[in-house]
Amino acid sequence: MKTPSSPHFTPVDLKAYFNARRANAPEGFASRPGDTGWIDSLRGLQTHRGMPFLFGSDTGPDVLELRPGAPPAVIGLPPIMASYVLFVQVAADRTSASPEGFGEIGPATLPIEGNPLGDCIATYGLRYADGSEIDVPVLRRFAVQQNHISWSASPFAALPLRTPIVHASTGEDFVLGRAPGASFFQGEARNQSGRMDRQGENLWLYALPNPCPDKELSALSLRAEQEVSLVFAVTTTALAQHPLRLQGRRKLKVSLPPGVNLNKLGELDVDDRGEQVGMDLGTVVSARAVLDYSKSDWLGDKTDVQPVRSASEVVVEYSAHPDARLYMRSEDGRLHMFDLRSLEGADNAGGPSFNVAAVEPATRPVKIRIIEKGSGVRVAARLHIHGAHGEYLPPKGHHRKVNTGRFEDFSGEFANGLNQYAYVDGSCEADLPLGPVFVEICRGFEVRPLRTIVEITAMTDNLTFELDRVLRWRERGWVSSDTHVHFLSPQTALLEGKAEGVNVVNLLAAQWGELFTNVADFDGRTTIGAKDFGGDGEFLVRVGTENRMQVLGHISLLGYEGEMINPLSCGGPNEAAIGDVLEATMADWAERCRQQGGLVVMPHAPNPQAERAADIVLGLVDAIEMMSFNPRTAQISAFGLADWYRYLNIGYHLPLVAGSDKMDAAALLGGSRTYVRLGDRDFTYRNWMDAVRHGDTFITVGPLVEITVEGRRPGGAVALPRSGGTLTIDWRIESVSVPPTRVELIRNGSVVEEVRCGGLSCKGQLSLPISQSCWIALRVRGSVAGREADIAAHTSAVYVQVGDMPIFATADAVSVLAQIEGSIAYMDTLAPKSDEARHLRLRAALELAHHRLHHRLHELGASHHHAPVHSVHVEREH
Repeated sequence: MKTPSSPHFTPVDLKAYFNARRANAPEGFASRPGDTGWIDSLRGLQTHRGMPFLFGSDTGPDVLELRPGAPPAVIGLPPIMASYVLFVQVAADRTSASPEGFGEIGPATLPIEGNPLGDCIATYGLRYADGSEIDVPVLRRFAVQQNHISWSASPFAALPLRTPIVHASTGEDFVLGRAPGASFFQGEARNQSGRMDRQGENLWLYALPNPCPDKELSALSLRAEQEVSLVFAVTTTALAQHPLRLQGRRKLKVSLPPGVNLNKLGELDVDDRGEQVGMDLGTVVSARAVLDYSKSDWLGDKTDVQPVRSASEVVVEYSAHPDARLYMRSEDGRLHMFDLRSLEGADNAGGPSFNVAAVEPATRPVKIRIIEKGSGVRVAARLHIHGAHGEYLPPKGHHRKVNTGRFEDFSGEFANGLNQYAYVDGSCEADLPLGPVFVEICRGFEVRPLRTIVEITAMTDNLTFELDRVLRWRERGWVSSDTHVHFLSPQTALLEGKAEGVNVVNLLAAQWGELFTNVADFDGRTTIGAKDFGGDGEFLVRVGTENRMQVLGHISLLGYEGEMINPLSCGGPNEAAIGDVLEATMADWAERCRQQGGLVVMPHAPNPQAERAADIVLGLVDAIEMMSFNPRTAQISAFGLADWYRYLNIGYHLPLVAGSDKMDAAALLGGSRTYVRLGDRDFTYRNWMDAVRHGDTFITVGPLVEITVEGRRPGGAVALPRSGGTLTIDWRIESVSVPPTRVELIRNGSVVEEVRCGGLSCKGQLSLPISQSCWIALRVRGSVAGREADIAAHTSAVYVQVGDMPIFATADAVSVLAQIEGSIAYMDTLAPKSDEARHLRLRAALELAHHRLHHRLHELGASHHHAPVHSVHVEREH
């Protein structure tokens, strides 16, 4: 926001002293390709860094050129008291000289410009009304610097005239309906210094301290010494503190004036292009809504404590001079001003429509350790800290605002609604305010989450938090896993896995049109964290691939060895690139994965509903995945489960797995996860894959669940005589935070028994008469966000064989046949062919799946009225 000039400055009119045109200045001041012409736009009275300056006009001389040998320029001043005299100036560009002793050299990686320092450019004299005078040397790269510089050649006592720039992130700009104001990188960095260091011109602002501020100034004497320089403008101030030295970040709690409203992000727009909020002698870093947390909820047992976002109050974070003024602009154009000095000695200041209070600054460095209760071992965790006004207080090395834009933030962070978190390895440092801070620490589904309030004092140096592992399912042979993670680096995935208590993270390389992600992380052999590769073997990351097609579907290929299975995508956009032909089917990819020792998973059920039907019929699928980006938004999909039930109902044994499909910081790694029972087997990635294939799994967003049917576990089978029998079913549920509310016993997709739960743990035994072959599983209701109908957990199935009767639901079989026919119709009609022979081979696999299932219908004498939606025996366009 462009603010009015600070009233603490008085510009000096140099019009009578200008003696040259900048456009005609010597060669060292010439423009270069890439310059914006910004300097030539400096005309008349302008405000820069909140200070007023009088520049030259379009006609006549517009700069004061100081040339060695010329008489000093004496600038008369009306008698004035000044603590500092500020100059807008620039020295001539110097050509970089080659280093001695190298002879002829090749090009430098980066240009080396502006490094010479210490030469006396000029002498500035301060003349006082009493006749005395003091001379001050003006040194290159101290008080003045050249126009064009390299990225590291900032002067030591001067600042760029340009004000620092604050950017919204790329994703935020799109939310606000405008073009990004900076590159993706600069948007994520969120600010720039105002220095132009690779392209563009610079002018430098120097505040010359007056050694005798109690004496009236009457004139300035400017004399060139060793080289030419240009002075563009001068202003004076009586401020006691250096006008260019700003304080570290501070915060204010501000009641919004009438007509000042939050944007779609719940913030005021602090972007350099915005007109809502700004400071004259400083920069507003952010202006985000106050978040009001319920103290009783925070200290209570709620799974997810979200604040109420204020519509009328913001926390303004800024860096400014103590004499700065804060401005806000109403939608009708009115300006509202607040002077920071008015806060001195007052808790609140401002008027009834612009109430402002200081927020205790986060300046106390505190070392934080997170340890396991009992053992004292340091453990990774997910950490959230906020202050009294809901302001997030991140550990050092983490963002003050977590960027939830997809493919924009891979920094080991998480945003859960309005709560922000950092992943830490058990030790970190944070700058905290004095007073109460609110702490939340989480570490997966077996460790009791910690929420507490800590009082920070001037003596607080260290904080240690103990996490209590109250459930011991890992010791009972269970390991947790996320089958579906994208974009993170393997080491970040390992940290997040440790912090979330996820023993196995499957990081998937993929193609997204012309974008390829995690491809260089794949080597077909390394399991990060395994003992064989230098880890402790308790938390593992393995890079696999998600191979994808827009129509036929997606398939996750986990843990395979050897070369990457390509193409990662085919058949055209969005998954592949425009013009990428159909080189493979998912059946082809699945067979190659099996041959290379991998695990084949159908991700994010129920979609895409196309070729997955054929691949399951062909027996190429090891598990089917339920996906939830973040359980707070949506938990285990009923649509996905219904799709899984359909395949169980026609006799296919498919274990359940779960993944987060994490692609941004709003998705929770392991928020929806798989528990797999290893039993007595050692925990290795290979054994984990074998255990998934065996089928003793459950998926969950919190509650841990176990079921046996006549002692048989999921993946196993119970045999009954043709007359059937009564089965004894035992189950138990334990949870550390998400309470199970209802347990549903599922037989062939229908609820046959229901039990209400109270508290975090429950168990029971049921008797179920059985007369037909079936599958049995347990479904658990419960919610992270308090929604009554949410599904919180589901076991894989136990299969019950009554005599030789099969499990076969004709309606489900006909539905699956239709999906296979749809896939064949796509291949016959729209799929871009690679070559005819390959296309026919790929089509043949789908036709084989259709034949098998259709033959099964007739073999079982299943009465059906299946009218093919597409002929499969002859290739034809649909």
